[in-house]
Amino acid sequence: MSFLIKNIKQLVQAETKSVKFRAGKEMQNLPIIENAYLLTEGDKIKDFGKMEELTADKLAKVKGKVTEIDATGRMVFPSFCDSHTHIVYAGSREVEYIDKIKGLSYEEIAKRGGGILNSAKRLHETSEEELFDSAWLRLEEMASYGTGAVEIKSGYGLSTEDELKMLRVIRKLKEKSPLTIKANFLGAHAVPLKYKQNPDEYVDLIINEMIPMVAAEDLADYIDVFCDKGFFTCEQTERMLMQGIKYGLRPKIHANEMANSGGIQVGVKYNALSVDHLEYTGDEEIAALKGSETMPTILPGAAFFLGMVCAPARKMMDSGLPVALASDFNPGSCPSGNMQLVLAMGSVMYKMLTEEAVNATTINTAYAMGEHETLGTITQGKKANFFITKPMDTIYFMSYAFGSNKVEHYFLNGKKM
Repeated sequence: MSFLIKNIKQLVQAETKSVKFRAGKEMQNLPIIENAYLLTEGDKIKDFGKMEELTADKLAKVKGKVTEIDATGRMVFPSFCDSHTHIVYAGSREVEYIDKIKGLSYEEIAKRGGGILNSAKRLHETSEEELFDSAWLRLEEMASYGTGAVEIKSGYGLSTEDELKMLRVIRKLKEKSPLTIKANFLGAHAVPLKYKQNPDEYVDLIINEMIPMVAAEDLADYIDVFCDKGFFTCEQTERMLMQGIKYGLRPKIHANEMANSGGIQVGVKYNALSVDHLEYTGDEEIAALKGSETMPTILPGAAFFLGMVCAPARKMMDSGLPVALASDFNPGSCPSGNMQLVLAMGSVMYKMLTEEAVNATTINTAYAMGEHETLGTITQGKKANFFITKPMDTIYFMSYAFGSNKVEHYFLNGKKM
């Protein structure tokens, strides 16, 4: 199947060549074509340009029937890439949210068996089928808001059996969903209660049993560790990352959400694809990230929901760094996968220009998923993952109208969904 989207008011993030990511001042650069067309063939982007450049010869080169869609007054964006989610989980945690309102901190809730440990208990009692069905509904909702690619982490298992169960659910989602999905092994999401007095014993379990079994079944693309105050130390993190690398898993890290933990520096040292959260990021961390291949990834929804300090996005960009924005969709600290809202939060909470926020939720998050060559921009040969907006006057409406769904139609792998 092929589509011709014509009379597009603005074709956003249209690149003639593939780019890895945008950093520093370059994040203010958002290529836009006025009065444009977009042509797909099968699951790929075939061609695009100004309407005046669209010829019968170009259409004749497309195989099969071409379905035309008139996008007058509307814009076309590449689908969002959400490089940090925890959407395979059992049940919500709104009671803990009420505890948070009453004044308990994230750490206090975790210490009394809430938080991640609560989700682990529920997941243990839930079947793979139930986990798949609930995660599928979340994926459908995310797609309806314009997301076309998702990284999904394990980490609510906290035992070999249940971590493998989560990853098998993610594998099934990969096989069945039209979204592009990456799997991330996060056995080191928290220390289970039985190991609280000896967390190194749990680290040994991850290293000696979990990682080899995850690799044996080819269940994950990445390995992740919550390297932060109250969770895992830098030394423990390094041990787990080294084992993951040995088994072909590239690192990603939860870092500096609670404190200047050293997690960012560990991530850079081990060539992590991204370091995520970053509420506590200072000059030393920024210096470590400069020149690295590690994408700093901010999770606005978690900071908003938990009432935390905001990561210094402007300082990072002014220092020449790239910044990505992802949802952190999970039951405890961000029960939303709405990337339109994440984009708006980038502007409202972090003072990012709309152009910067679009780059942070498309090409930069595509890089943070290892998919920058196939997703994140409107480029010939990339996957035809994009959405058509409702009528809009300017791109700035994406940051401005934070409470409404601005997607009218969305396409994944060249198919109208």
